[in-house]
Amino acid sequence: MLVDDHELVRAGLRTFLGLQPDIEVVGEAASGEQALALLPGLAPDIVLLDLVLPGMSGLDVVARLRVAHPEVKVVVLTSYAGEESVLPAVRAGVAGYLLKDVGPAELAGALRTVHAGGASLDPGVAATVMRGVAAPDPAGPLTPREREVLRLVARGRSNRLIAGDLALSEKTVKAHMSAILAKLGVADRTQAALYAVRHGLADEE
Repeated sequence: MLVDDHELVRAGLRTFLGLQPDIEVVGEAASGEQALALLPGLAPDIVLLDLVLPGMSGLDVVARLRVAHPEVKVVVLTSYAGEESVLPAVRAGVAGYLLKDVGPAELAGALRTVHAGGASLDPGVAATVMRGVAAPDPAGPLTPREREVLRLVARGRSNRLIAGDLALSEKTVKAHMSAILAKLGVADRTQAALYAVRHGLADEE
């Protein structure tokens, strides 16, 4: 399934991938909302996803897919290779991260690799990923209070309930949340919660 807000990009991908004997484009969407609405009926194995979309961001789409359709693999196809884009996507669980200057043969090969259960990273972003995952403590930059807030977020607590649990003002909790998002390089509290669960931080006491 192709998800990109540029019709020309989708048309080019659809034409090329349609020539591959072992790849079928089952559908396409111009926004995250449209993709999530169409996906259950299309049941793709892979979603080829741009990160920059109107409305819901690509990272939000990944987060929702990982929860609602964990069997669907996501391959990012974007123009952005910066750490602020790469690391949140990898932490969110994408199976591939490719740049839009990828060659046609490399793109097809990457999709086959991901379909077979592997992962595919553009060489240009691999070093960024390695730097981002090198730290042994995934919440190392967080203060003890921020870790407490993150743990409660991962357990589904709202800012108001977290404020009550920790005897803080709701404004202070919001400030902690902003710091957590910035330090972990994630886009929203859903991404933060998924990060915490994936790295075992939700079970800390």
